[in-house]
Amino acid sequence: MSVIRDGISASPGIVIGPAHLLQWEPPRAPHITVPEHQIEFEVDRFNEARERAKARIRDIQRETAERLGSVEAQIFEPQILMLDDADLVNGTIAYIRENHLSAARAFELRILEFESEWSRSGHPMIMDRLNDLTDIQVRVVRKLLDLPDPVLSLNDTTERVILVARDLTPTITVQLDRERILGIATDAGTRTSHSAILARSLKLPSVVSLSDLSGMVSNGDEIILDGRAGRVILHPSEREKEIYRERDFKTREWEQELILLAHLESVTPDGVPVLLRANIDLPGEAETARLHGAQGIGLYRTEFLVVGRNTPPEEEEQYRAYRQVTQTFPGDAVYIRTFDLGGDKFPLFLHMPAEENPFLGWRAIRVCLDTPDLFRTQLRALLRATAHGDVRIMLPLVNDIGEIQRTRRIIEEEEDRLRREGIPFNDGYKLGVMIETPAAALSAAKLARYSDFFSIGTNDLVQYTLAVDRGNARLAPLYTPFHPSIVHMLQHTIAAGRAAGIEVAVCGEMASHPLAVFLLIGLGVTALSVAPSSLPEIKKVIRSVPAFDARKAVSSIMDAASPDEVMEQLTRELGRYIDLSLFSGRWNLSPVV
Repeated sequence: MSVIRDGISASPGIVIGPAHLLQWEPPRAPHITVPEHQIEFEVDRFNEARERAKARIRDIQRETAERLGSVEAQIFEPQILMLDDADLVNGTIAYIRENHLSAARAFELRILEFESEWSRSGHPMIMDRLNDLTDIQVRVVRKLLDLPDPVLSLNDTTERVILVARDLTPTITVQLDRERILGIATDAGTRTSHSAILARSLKLPSVVSLSDLSGMVSNGDEIILDGRAGRVILHPSEREKEIYRERDFKTREWEQELILLAHLESVTPDGVPVLLRANIDLPGEAETARLHGAQGIGLYRTEFLVVGRNTPPEEEEQYRAYRQVTQTFPGDAVYIRTFDLGGDKFPLFLHMPAEENPFLGWRAIRVCLDTPDLFRTQLRALLRATAHGDVRIMLPLVNDIGEIQRTRRIIEEEEDRLRREGIPFNDGYKLGVMIETPAAALSAAKLARYSDFFSIGTNDLVQYTLAVDRGNARLAPLYTPFHPSIVHMLQHTIAAGRAAGIEVAVCGEMASHPLAVFLLIGLGVTALSVAPSSLPEIKKVIRSVPAFDARKAVSSIMDAASPDEVMEQLTRELGRYIDLSLFSGRWNLSPVV
């Protein structure tokens, strides 16, 4: 009997083949104490192991640059920085000197402390760095214990296999033999982890976060891995294999069509343009977005500059990061969001008191305005980046006009400083706000008087409107952007922006859902921003649906009484223009009969 495990899609593609279990764990350092006269020798051993680990990672980085490109090679930079992190290094040395621990045991304990501190955050960006932390732990501890690197060879099989593991680190992933591996399935991991990014670069279909799969699989067990839907089927039936072979063929045809769409205009069949921009987390993703046909960047998240760090980023570092993306899109707008800290994202240098409801507490624009030195440095770097293109500054979680006014005063003061210092910037930049709370949506007409644009962050807007934690799996069925209250809030916000003559874009996850795109076009949205990988699919929807028909369909939806009713009507109407089964892997859509 077949066993189905659903996880998270990390790299698209459907493969069928035998499993190969890769069993590896970080080595455990025995609890050993050393005599007084050997303490400095142990410190030297630790530093030597760090340097050897850095050298090996740099070798892998160079090999990755030659094999996959410079963007993928940058994935290993955080590991090199971690190996020189003052807290990690000095903390380990303190354990050696003060507690007489062996270098291996001292380093292991310090790593465990870092893991404990970072795990409490729960934020995906920090959780992804845990994988890098494991990578350096493996390298340093193995060197200190004189252990060889993990065996990655597949010499015991002549077939191409689907690799199954508890988890994979970036240095393991990049050393995998692409010619011997069909796909990857792991118990742990996230879609944005460095290992997942490398799997996509290697074009290896991948599913992560599969819970206990590795404990159920034996070498040679047949598996279907659907990297698009995030599903693995163990011991599939002949009928299941036939279904997935057909789905693979159909998906490949669909993907070829999407490739051709990448650089076609983003315009509806009746001639209404819908700007299609990209959401990015890292500067290197801008080039990927451009190649996928993005018309600029609609959401550049800047938290990568601060999360997981012990010290705030300098102005010059920020300026370079903003300039890089701006220069990638010299003729298009780049919307850069100021630090959206708080909730589940706090850098180590911000000492945050415990809050009972952190998502309702000190976060986003509130943190920025309360930490003016951090905020001024970012705003000054953003102003400098305006000299290189159409940079638009976006403020998260704004509720009232006072937050915009205070920000404008700070920006004006930094403008004056830049003029006095002779540093160029473009004073024609735009400053806008994200609409992410019911308060902001209901006050949209007033906020529009002080804003140059709106960008609707639907993830938080849905969460705050429905009082549903979007990270709570138990409440997942209740978290829906198709609730009638959300539809009406969107309508109200879009109408307020249009009346004020400012652009209203949508940059949340809703913008990458095909039904929601149909809804948003019908509501009058003319700018969407999605993950780079979603750009071709969403462009397909835009180019398939007449805006006039979408408006007509949406007008009848405004009286819907439930999310199911909204989705049923949208599915029926959109199904007239596009084959919704092509989206079934990601969104579980199917035409209404």
